[in-house]
Amino acid sequence: MSDPQPILELSDIHTYYGNIHALKGVSCAILPGEIACLIGANGAGKSTTLMTIFGVERAAKGEIQFKGEPIHHLRPEQVAARGVSQSPEGRQIFPKMSTLENLEMGAFLRKDKAEVANDLEEVFNLFPVLKDRTNQLGGTLSGGEQQMLAIGRALMSKPELLLLDEPSLGLAPKLVEKIFETILEINKRGVTIFLVEQNAHMALTISGTGYVMETGRIVLTDKASALLENEQVKKAYLGE
Repeated sequence: MSDPQPILELSDIHTYYGNIHALKGVSCAILPGEIACLIGANGAGKSTTLMTIFGVERAAKGEIQFKGEPIHHLRPEQVAARGVSQSPEGRQIFPKMSTLENLEMGAFLRKDKAEVANDLEEVFNLFPVLKDRTNQLGGTLSGGEQQMLAIGRALMSKPELLLLDEPSLGLAPKLVEKIFETILEINKRGVTIFLVEQNAHMALTISGTGYVMETGRIVLTDKASALLENEQVKKAYLGE
């Protein structure tokens, strides 16, 4: 049997912010159905990687392929229409819209209205607290609830690939556990996940493949379980 083709492939990606060379030749491949994580210090380029995949930032050089088709020249809404969704760092929900309106915004590009209603129920099954808050303004939700809303909104576009940027940031330990359990559940339902996360231990624990990023370059790639045992990783990112 031939090896499965990657659902997402980055080849020699370079991204700049003005004169700052943020990504310096990033290459990686995510397989369909897996959870892959990208870990590294603050400012290493992790969020820039996800934003470049999603078209928020434009790659100056290199190629990004999703399901074998190049997407690096597309705008975010075009990337979303192909089946990629992002839950951004800092949640970026709409504070003056209700929980329900925020979730409906996630389905903005969809035409299958009956299916949208089913997917809304699925999001409420994953995050029951959001059902209790349907009419509450997004800005009045707790940090944990806003994070659930950001992930729920990303799921409303029915993605094949979900980009998760720092889902546990600023959350209490108990909520972090709940968020990671939910990420596993989303993955079980057939969504491929590319996770950027400061909590390296949790990220590597739930992932199949791990990438370590330093100053705009991927310096280590391995099975996540192997990276958990890697002395260099333990020292730098796992506080051991």
